[in-house]
Amino acid sequence: MTNYRRARAPGATWFFTVNLAERGSNCLLVEHVDALRQAFAYTRRQRPFRLDAVVILPDHLHCLWSLPDGDSDYSTRWNLLKGHFSRALEKSEYISPNRRLHRERGIWQRRFWEHLIRDEDDFNHHLDYIHWNPVKHGWAQRVIDWPHSSFHRLVEQGFYSPDWGGGSNIQIKGDQ
Repeated sequence: MTNYRRARAPGATWFFTVNLAERGSNCLLVEHVDALRQAFAYTRRQRPFRLDAVVILPDHLHCLWSLPDGDSDYSTRWNLLKGHFSRALEKSEYISPNRRLHRERGIWQRRFWEHLIRDEDDFNHHLDYIHWNPVKHGWAQRVIDWPHSSFHRLVEQGFYSPDWGGGSNIQIKGDQ
């Protein structure tokens, strides 16, 4: 088995990409967005963290988390979140023999992608990437049109203007 080494930085901010096992074949996350919100809330009660930004797309999600001082355990948080969400759904997906052996559902990819946020520019780049993602994937014409995003909260807080990403050809670095 591959030995995955993950960075550890207590109290840091992290960017994550988490995918469904069957990307492109379903809209599970937006169809069950309330269950996913409950899974986030449950996880934050068990293992607190600040959810700085999030976008939920049909088959994957991106988010920025800031962990408490002295805490670097984001893996347990993802395990709690994925498990809580999975238990909220009726078992209807295909479960491979290998997943069945490991008592796993066939909902999530086993791994996730993480990136340690280095500075304010890195944070802002990932914040923009998160909110532009529904437009990038063709799910919305404008950023504000996508309902499953922290963009709306950040507009209310004055961080973004409502017309940011209004269908113009915004180029997000690394998004070519």
